[in-house]
Amino acid sequence: MQSKTFFTFLLLISISCNTKSNNTAAPGNTYKTLHQQKENINPYPSIAAIPLPPGYKRITVQDNSFAAWLQQVNLKKDKTVYLFNGDRKTNQSAQFAVLDISTGDKDLQQCADAVMRLRAEYLFAAKKYDSILFTDNEGKAYHFTEPYNSNHLHTYLQTVFGMCGSASLSKQLHPADIKNMQAGDVFIRGGFPGHTVIVMDVAMNEAGKKIFLLAQSYMPAQDIHVLLNPVNITLSPWYDDAGETKIYTPEYVFAKNELKRW
Repeated sequence: MQSKTFFTFLLLISISCNTKSNNTAAPGNTYKTLHQQKENINPYPSIAAIPLPPGYKRITVQDNSFAAWLQQVNLKKDKTVYLFNGDRKTNQSAQFAVLDISTGDKDLQQCADAVMRLRAEYLFAAKKYDSILFTDNEGKAYHFTEPYNSNHLHTYLQTVFGMCGSASLSKQLHPADIKNMQAGDVFIRGGFPGHTVIVMDVAMNEAGKKIFLLAQSYMPAQDIHVLLNPVNITLSPWYDDAGETKIYTPEYVFAKNELKRW
């Protein structure tokens, strides 16, 4: 108990944004390459290319769904996380890989903003323009309007990032059961500050056990990155829902009941 309390304390003191499981199968040689990469080189071109532990298969997703879009998000070869101003993030030990998604040159695209950015980019790519809307903490809706081009989308998102955040996004989303987790779901604690991470991919074995990948931005605004699993190195970067009531990420601790869905 003392060790768990101390570990939780170490994780919580790193929070700055506005279970343990030992019964996983021993990984095979292919999966071991995850932990044999050169420090700053990522060999996987996309989320879908990140290898699975033995016995797991990615859950089949519908074509043109948010989950399918997330699987195809490209990853940078450089694993370094940079801030919006071009500086390296002080903590370079949280990420497995970095999404090839721009951050912008303002301190705006933080944790909840990154989740909204991914959702908006998916809806834009699917030409579901009328579905691109976010609400602020008072319930005011910000709709994406014409012209429907990428420049206008990014201008619109600058406004959204300035007016919306984890508190408002938590109100906009709907509770989800971790047992029925889907890619695109988010762990979110709304607050001032709060924090948000997004489920990028989900896999399952024959026994029905699910594992998942998480990604985040943080504060200050920074590259969106796939998170390592700090409590299960064997499974990392995948997470599972076994054991305790908490999800321990490198820089934040969520309760399992903080999962929400669009």
